[in-house]
Amino acid sequence: MQDDPRTHLALAARDFYARGWMLGTAGNLSARSDTDTFWITASGRPKDRLDAGDFVLVDLRGQVVQAPPGRQPSAEAAIHETIYRHVPDARVIFHVHSIEANLCGHFARQGRLRLPPLEMLKGLGVPDAEPQVDLPVFANHLNVARIAEDMDREFTGAPPRVPGALIHLHGVTAWGPDFLAARHHLELLEYCFRYLVQAKILAIGV
Repeated sequence: MQDDPRTHLALAARDFYARGWMLGTAGNLSARSDTDTFWITASGRPKDRLDAGDFVLVDLRGQVVQAPPGRQPSAEAAIHETIYRHVPDARVIFHVHSIEANLCGHFARQGRLRLPPLEMLKGLGVPDAEPQVDLPVFANHLNVARIAEDMDREFTGAPPRVPGALIHLHGVTAWGPDFLAARHHLELLEYCFRYLVQAKILAIGV
């Protein structure tokens, strides 16, 4: 990325805030800086007002490499570290807290949420006709490191088929090789969540 990734992250945060996905100080965003480090939102910052001083540079071992005075990395940096280690193509990660994502966590069975077999899944890398695709769903431990440990076990040897994961009663995480792809993946997952919620209301089987 030739441009400063912090600029793109701040713009994405404003977009997601406007959609109601990052209200208050909720959610976190990151982008790889190089092979071993990534920029991530600082903890407790309002997502509609981010600037370059609201990001912390962290390495894949969780060590802070560069931080503005008084800034600490998001408490969920360990989740980003895990994804970057297991998904080499991931260079941007978005984690947001939408209503539909949290409702859909209730529809999961045995740590899996069956996504609706929509044409939209092609945009998530699933070209099959009427595919059967499950999104991994993780328990929302108070200790975020435990969530990262669960992801580490789940992703070892086989990252998820689609570029995303859900944390029950917490939010959705999506990633991609660049900012545009990560945004598209997040939007498509959110579309699937909205579809599932509406299908439940209308008693349509999916």
